[in-house]
Amino acid sequence: MRTFCIKCLRPESACYCAHVPQLQTRTRVVFLQHPRERRVAIGTARMAHLSLTNSELHRGVDFTGHARLEELAKNPERVAVLFPGEDAITVEEAQANPPETLIVVDGTWPQAKKVVMRNPVLAALPRIGFVPRRPSNYRIRAEPADHCVSTIEAVAEILGQLEGKPEYFDRMLGAFEFMVDTQLERQETRTGPNRRRIYKSEWRPPLELRSLAEASDRLVLFYAEANAHPLESGIPPELVHLVAVRYATGERFEAVIAPEQPLAHSTSLHVELPEEELRAGEPRAQALARFEAFLRPDDELTVWTTFALDLLWSSGLARRTARNVRLATARALKGKAGGVEQAVGLLKSPEVAAWARGRAGRRISALESVTRELVARGNATEPPAKLPRTGSEG
Repeated sequence: MRTFCIKCLRPESACYCAHVPQLQTRTRVVFLQHPRERRVAIGTARMAHLSLTNSELHRGVDFTGHARLEELAKNPERVAVLFPGEDAITVEEAQANPPETLIVVDGTWPQAKKVVMRNPVLAALPRIGFVPRRPSNYRIRAEPADHCVSTIEAVAEILGQLEGKPEYFDRMLGAFEFMVDTQLERQETRTGPNRRRIYKSEWRPPLELRSLAEASDRLVLFYAEANAHPLESGIPPELVHLVAVRYATGERFEAVIAPEQPLAHSTSLHVELPEEELRAGEPRAQALARFEAFLRPDDELTVWTTFALDLLWSSGLARRTARNVRLATARALKGKAGGVEQAVGLLKSPEVAAWARGRAGRRISALESVTRELVARGNATEPPAKLPRTGSEG
């Protein structure tokens, strides 16, 4: 007998909980799920509900007398239903007066229409319709038209537009992509009869890779080294070596920064720069000012680990949009990515010659090599040759 995850209700072997983010929203999302949809293993309303801390999920067809729905309907100016129709307003119109609560009806199109028609309280509320930025990636379930998307894709799309943070809410789709890829992979390796029909649309790269490719002209690859003392010393790490390269143009930046705290005994060894060179580095404020001048308003700092970003923010640089390519690498490998230098070999990426000094020089070149391979895969029209699964972090 198969065991199931009590949270996502999927078999433990297909549990997607590790890929579910916890996202804060200004908008309260209320899911109304058709009861039959609850029994669909590849449904996405629960996945969306688990991703959004400010959400709730109710099941039924006839919500007459439903206390929560009647409570919401008392303030129709604060509530909207995500459902298309001739009387639906556009997202642009909704942005002028965004709803405090968004009701999302979950089910197949016939099921969702039935829920809306059966409940006059829903019909009396304003509706919002939208055109998705991209086709659905729901490759394991048929959609009635090209503009139709799954529940989680619709919610990520509408919240991203209403709250002005599309990249933030795209994070919801990590679990969705994992579920789709897992389902398709098991279908390909299945030896027995199919439990259900699998609908395969035209192949597209995983979302993380497509997103990286779409943003390639804004990427600034970034790596940083720290003067790091043992934790028990109570001395926080500080930035001492900063390297960056603009992906689209190859423009480069490097700064060796003089430590403002005592130099840890191991720092020179780890960063692979002489102690005298570190001590003779430029002042931190001067280096950060140069880096600020190097950056453009819409640049996205692209890193392998968040430690580099934490160093930068704690040094005083104003926070800006950033992305971590390690998840995209793991998606491309269908396994653990390890360190950035290891990933170059796992991806079989063409190596980029080192142009900066020390360990930072090797790692920024490795990051560029990995990113170029990922962007190429994000722009691909055919799936790459299968790579062996990775076993450990290394």
